[in-house]
Amino acid sequence: MKFKYILSTVAVGGMLYLSSCDVLNQDPELEISDESAFTNENSANAALAGLYHQLQAGAYYGRNFQIIADVSADVSQSVGTWDFYREMDTYQLDASNLELTNFYTAAYRAVNQANNIIAEVPNIEMAASRRDNIIGQAHLVRGLAFFDLNRVFGGVPGVIGELSVVLPLTPSRGVGESLFPSRPSLMDGYNQVKADLELALQLLPEEQSSNSFTRSRAVKATARALLARLHLYMGNFPQAASFASDVISDGKYSLVSNYLNIFSTDFSSESIFELDFIAADQSGLRFWYFPGAQGGRGELAVNNDFLASIKANPDDIRGTMFGFDPIQNVSFPTKYQKPGNIDNAHLIRIAEMYLIRAEALARTGNVSAAVADVNKIRNRAGVADYSGAMTAEAVLLEIEKQRRFELAFEGHTFFDLVRTNRALTVLSSVNRVNSSAPVSLDQPWKQILPIPRDELLSNPNMVQNPNYGN
Repeated sequence: MKFKYILSTVAVGGMLYLSSCDVLNQDPELEISDESAFTNENSANAALAGLYHQLQAGAYYGRNFQIIADVSADVSQSVGTWDFYREMDTYQLDASNLELTNFYTAAYRAVNQANNIIAEVPNIEMAASRRDNIIGQAHLVRGLAFFDLNRVFGGVPGVIGELSVVLPLTPSRGVGESLFPSRPSLMDGYNQVKADLELALQLLPEEQSSNSFTRSRAVKATARALLARLHLYMGNFPQAASFASDVISDGKYSLVSNYLNIFSTDFSSESIFELDFIAADQSGLRFWYFPGAQGGRGELAVNNDFLASIKANPDDIRGTMFGFDPIQNVSFPTKYQKPGNIDNAHLIRIAEMYLIRAEALARTGNVSAAVADVNKIRNRAGVADYSGAMTAEAVLLEIEKQRRFELAFEGHTFFDLVRTNRALTVLSSVNRVNSSAPVSLDQPWKQILPIPRDELLSNPNMVQNPNYGN
């Protein structure tokens, strides 16, 4: 028996989403659901706007992806009544977790929107450069979505995991066997991400039509930055360093002198890829962390031990970006604090490129050059130069620390610990407010999260990750 469920019924532009067999069979965000809708450049632009809107969904970069990365690590913790984040917090997940299902659904909506653009825009008459630009942006977003899905549900090649998530490369427009794909190998999944990003790099321009669009829409530097991140995950360290260097040397991007200004302003020189949230299209990060007295929900808080570590050096400005809730007796991050929940989401910053290059250099024996990059991040935060042992092992631990401090609440920490094979060590005996005893990530298989149950019921070819059952 095949089970069906309603993915969503959301009215957008006067149209409704349709019922679907699984999360791969769904209409895109805008009124671009089949080839007849792609009639001119305006409709292609509308579809492209819808593609970025998919990334902004609350279940994706509107809050959920960042929270998954931090609450599953030891950066933040669940302190409210929302069980689905508490399950991540305590490593007691199963396939029915609603927030995992929501993220899975949102990411594949982005994939399907990208697939529609890739399939149909080549048939529209427009300037070749504009056509390439639109298709290049679609490939970049599809590559990003496949990358994110694999980080959550697939694993990291050579570290953990054997199977990729499914990789639909054509639009889902009706019921058929194409809606029931099988999972390829994990390396196939990462190679598809690489192929999408490399094609995006080929097709995208160096700049978009305005400075803000250069940071909120994909350009060549966006593809280079994601390729640097991807190669770091794949263990291709010379390539990671090379792509990171390309972005660092790009004149459009530079470290902002005052760390606080990265988040108080939009589209600073720090930003390589930043999603723009406005009153009509709000981010959920502030709402979920801020206490009720300040207009939030207060479901999440900073992990107390992480807070102590980031505040240990009084000169580190990053340790000042926290508030305190006296009612729950917990702290919350203030990276995202704009009234109306209109803080932009920082998907890629130039600071990450320095840290990627530092790690790649340290792993290939150039420790002194790695430390030079780390010091740029430390100094910008108000911290003196690194003075520890000049060994690869010691410097890599310092890079791990700086990534945790620098990129907290931006969607990195859990995945960083998994890819470096440090998760089982670092996430052992983690103190949590909601637990009477410390909790531990005590099994390797828990580094990969379960495929949602709805997808397992909908797709007879879907295989669950080990030990999660159905």
